[in-house]
Amino acid sequence: MPDSMTLEEESDHFSPYRADGKLYGFVCVVTGANMPVGRAIVTELAAHGAASIYACTANEESSGLPSLLSKQYPNTKIIDYPYSISSEQDTLTLIDEALNTYGRLDVWVCSSGLLGPPSIDATTPADLQRCFEANSLAPFFALKYAPHAMQKTSPKGTYPNAAPKDQRYGSIIVVSSTASTYGGCWGPCFTMSSHAALGVVRSGVAVLKGTGVRINAISPGQIDVGVSLNGFDDKKNLMSYNTQLPPAALQSPQMQKQNIGLERAGLPAEVGRVAGFLASGFSSYITGANMVVDGGASVMCPLMVPI
Repeated sequence: MPDSMTLEEESDHFSPYRADGKLYGFVCVVTGANMPVGRAIVTELAAHGAASIYACTANEESSGLPSLLSKQYPNTKIIDYPYSISSEQDTLTLIDEALNTYGRLDVWVCSSGLLGPPSIDATTPADLQRCFEANSLAPFFALKYAPHAMQKTSPKGTYPNAAPKDQRYGSIIVVSSTASTYGGCWGPCFTMSSHAALGVVRSGVAVLKGTGVRINAISPGQIDVGVSLNGFDDKKNLMSYNTQLPPAALQSPQMQKQNIGLERAGLPAEVGRVAGFLASGFSSYITGANMVVDGGASVMCPLMVPI
């Protein structure tokens, strides 16, 4: 067994083996909190003792998460926060808000993806720009600005689930898609911008050297995000959906059984669990990785859904 003191996370306040939660005391940001995957990630972080989670949405509407989770996780402060993923100023304002309120920032999850149109004919330059903003510009802003805040240490606060931050620590998590490594699961701008999101993660490893901050990607495959195909005669109509991932219903249960190693679509909560792992010290020697969460589909069938 290696000397536990060689493991950076073995600080009493960062050990993932804490009885009160592997994320106890952490201050987190999750974008796309109004989407199924983002909601699942907020729930996962709260379940493991996070002190505060900024649940960011693209509009003024409530995500519903503060009231939904307050009884189950009363010591985790969940804050609805309107946030434009394409706004540099919004990113800086949110970071200042976290530091001014809690004195620390530990986890930043970009889960604000956008599908865009399913075909090249239906894709305009504006569509492409929107996809790049949602899928890769938001992670770029996180990489550029969040690490400076994550490197700050702080004494124990007076809020619930507070813990001192006695070492530099941070985890940036970019939720993308298996379109980050190959094409064919949706339209061109989704594939292009997903590749760019993974590029942010890979380039971030060198950027973050010496900071104590890690950056990783999660690439989900077929995830049941609750989008139905009922009432649609043409898949092109799906371009009107402001969704993060292709609908799992594009493959019938029979096709899922044939093409996915685990024979089913995944659940948002299963993506959330991977985010919880990457946020915690359990992943202390993982950075620049792409965690593929697709039930084995990319191994069995590289082109998931013909469009």
